[in-house]
Amino acid sequence: MCGIVGYAGPRSAREVVVEGLRRLEYRGYDSAGVAVVSDGRIFSDKRSGKLVNLEMALEEHPLPESGTGIGHTRWATHGGPTDANAHPHLSQDGRVAVVHNGIIENFAELRAELVAQGITFLSETDTEVAAQLLGVELAKGSDLTTAMRTVANRLEGAFTLVAADAQQAGKVVAARRNSPLVVGLGEGENFLASDVAAFIEHTREALELGQDSIVEITPDSITVTDFAGNPAEARQYHVDWDLSAAEKGGFDWFMRKEIYEQPRAVADTLLGRHTEDGSLTLDEIRIPEAELRTIQKIIIIAAGTSFYAGMVAKYAIEHWCRIPCEVELASEFRYRDPIVGPTTMVVAISQSGETADTLMAIRHAREQHARVLAICNTNGSTIPRESDAVIYTHAGPEIGVASTKGFTTQLAACYLLGLYLAQVKNTMFGDEIASVMKELEGIPPLMQQVLDDSQVVVDLAARLIDQPSVLFLGRHVGYPVALEGALKLKEIAYLHAEGFAAGELKHGPIAIIEEGMPVFVVVPPRGRDQLHEKVISNIQEVRARGARPIVLAEQDDTFVEQFASTVIRLPKVSTILQPLVAIIPLQIFACELATQLGHDVDQPRNLAKSVTVE
Repeated sequence: MCGIVGYAGPRSAREVVVEGLRRLEYRGYDSAGVAVVSDGRIFSDKRSGKLVNLEMALEEHPLPESGTGIGHTRWATHGGPTDANAHPHLSQDGRVAVVHNGIIENFAELRAELVAQGITFLSETDTEVAAQLLGVELAKGSDLTTAMRTVANRLEGAFTLVAADAQQAGKVVAARRNSPLVVGLGEGENFLASDVAAFIEHTREALELGQDSIVEITPDSITVTDFAGNPAEARQYHVDWDLSAAEKGGFDWFMRKEIYEQPRAVADTLLGRHTEDGSLTLDEIRIPEAELRTIQKIIIIAAGTSFYAGMVAKYAIEHWCRIPCEVELASEFRYRDPIVGPTTMVVAISQSGETADTLMAIRHAREQHARVLAICNTNGSTIPRESDAVIYTHAGPEIGVASTKGFTTQLAACYLLGLYLAQVKNTMFGDEIASVMKELEGIPPLMQQVLDDSQVVVDLAARLIDQPSVLFLGRHVGYPVALEGALKLKEIAYLHAEGFAAGELKHGPIAIIEEGMPVFVVVPPRGRDQLHEKVISNIQEVRARGARPIVLAEQDDTFVEQFASTVIRLPKVSTILQPLVAIIPLQIFACELATQLGHDVDQPRNLAKSVTVE
């Protein structure tokens, strides 16, 4: 959610931290701040609003040069987005500065304790509690690392704390529990951040940290311990993308760039997934095949866009594997006392691998002895590390808050999982699996074809700029596509948009159909279970009530033309794989409409890229 940067080294800490925060803007935020250590003092500035507000303030009143600094972009949880509530927060004596991601659940109790000791609070945040506690410990004579350990053991909830001490220049200390933090390994300098994007300009070598870790960085050293002070392991890894992957590359928005990157991202996700004889091989799945054959139920848990990818996966897995499959919102999963056990596989889908609701859900599943498989884009993140198996997507960095290539690569990974389970459980013949894989591997050029033919969608957005409401309809796998299309429009265009199962239209939603209302309809390929004919009937129903049907249909489907106000052509693919091509026009439509409305497409209001608190 929020962005954190810490630095110890020979460069200007202010410049390194602010540049790192700029690269984390995509995570979503409403205020920003920075603090540096110089001449035995903490110097800090923080501003509500965009990072440019902070940069302007720093131009007018520069902070001293320093090689030690921390910074933060905040997404408000405790207290509104004001200058006072922005991070960093300082202890009452001004000795220590702290930035924080997460929520400290027992902050009220701790705050009352500190107030009773005569400490005055200047903000409404839970974070200031941590700053004041650190100040108390430092005043007792503790060094910063020991003080951080003491404070971390008193806090309840999910948090990453990063602190600098005025009297310990050259050192930054952090604590991590259930919130993202990664270490960047430089030469004569080291970095801390909530995301490798913050330091990718300087190094591509990183350390992943375990839960309940304390890390101390100096220009020449890194020390990792647990909350008890014992040495803790941290795995080093190489970041396999560079700075150019996080740049716009000539596009006006990161989101638009990422829409156009989808053919390559899906191809990369599918690359190297089968042997020469055609058998699927998913090396990241470390669960023995004999154990996979005992699985009797699959529960997919996810949030937002990932939830809709899971809905598509349900159709594929049940069709190919004949295993009952449920799809759950991660935020609801553990609160309904779900029935899971050793013969249940829980599939957690998360682009960032740090989604708090999903993380808590997989922990609950593991307590019930279920097997957990993660589908994730972020190597070294928490959810894959706490799962029994993982299928990594290869989307590269996704900077736009509204997910695009994250969604399609998750679909590709879900299809791989379904086919692999079908192979293990012998519910499909080898030639059947090979045939589906061949079609799947042929999808990226078809995705490119949709992108190349997108002018009709761009023109449509220009015509619909004044529409207050848009509906989306679909059946079978077209239903989650409709939901995702509506979500994209809500996220970045701020319009009322709803997705419905087309068969439910007569059960209530048809009442909101009005004259001229745009209704996007995802038409399935012809010939399977009469789905095509049934959706045609739904189109006629909304058309008869004055709506404007915008139909996504196969290239050679001329039958739909008589019922549609606009036809968006899709390549011919199997029904179950259609979401990979059908979602692209809806992504482009949302991006183009939001652009014409003058919105910030990459950083929509009130949203964060990764939701790391429950």
